[in-house]
Amino acid sequence: NTILIGGSMANTFLKAEGIPVGASRVESDKVGLARELLHRAKQRDVKFLIPIDVVEADEIRPGANMRNTSRLSPQHGIADGWQAVDIGAATIALYQEEIARGETILWNGPMGVFEIPEFGEGTIAIAEAMAQSGATTIIGGGDSVTALKQAGLAAKMTFISTGGGATLELLEGKELPGVAALSDKT
Repeated sequence: NTILIGGSMANTFLKAEGIPVGASRVESDKVGLARELLHRAKQRDVKFLIPIDVVEADEIRPGANMRNTSRLSPQHGIADGWQAVDIGAATIALYQEEIARGETILWNGPMGVFEIPEFGEGTIAIAEAMAQSGATTIIGGGDSVTALKQAGLAAKMTFISTGGGATLELLEGKELPGVAALSDKT
């Protein structure tokens, strides 16, 4: 079992690992939880990968100044005033290797600010890796579905749902209110 983290969620995990995140969006109240999840994964021999490099930009807008970070560490993080906008080239390669080994892949959320083309390379690369993997692919979430459609890869996925939260709840075994309401009518 392997978990790959990208997108804005990755910033909270990077911060939990003591890596500077510059001006990136972080859920400060979830840093402790992120640290705990990383610890639990290690205890259970679950590979839990966070970005080893990112694309950082001085602003989130087309044409912003951007650059790939070197390998992230507590000493070398995202620069002050800059923010992570995509996973970096080394992370893309690492994640592609993991996806190629997968038998079942669940994807919920883009790897970066894909709505701005310059920041969408990671999301597209991950989508392409999934399309080529031969694995059962389950996609949950409107942003992920939008990215797949933009890349022309939606038809290559096994299952797609625009309800990301609902997809995760279904996989957790929770009852979905809409499905329950339909069941009550029969």
